[in-house]
Amino acid sequence: MLVRTVRMTFRPDALPDFHVIFDRSKQHIRAFPGNHHLELLRDPDNPAVRMTYSLWDDANALEAYRQSQLFRQTWAATKLLFAERAVAFSGERIEVIL
Repeated sequence: MLVRTVRMTFRPDALPDFHVIFDRSKQHIRAFPGNHHLELLRDPDNPAVRMTYSLWDDANALEAYRQSQLFRQTWAATKLLFAERAVAFSGERIEVIL
């Protein structure tokens, strides 16, 4: 399982636009082959920061999504709203403690 976290800092005035984009695309992302989970998080110390946390079968599934028209359209609209460049991390899940 591949865990993907993307940290995005938005212009404060652009947050409502981002939420519209996310609301429009979240079910499509969640239904994309290889995706198992999608969350949207807010940084409690910086109200202009949002993070996505998603679970993918593997790096190939994530890359297929990143090459898709869905990603290209969503990302093109989203990155116009940034105050800073986004930072993304991937990690392979080793163990889950519940």
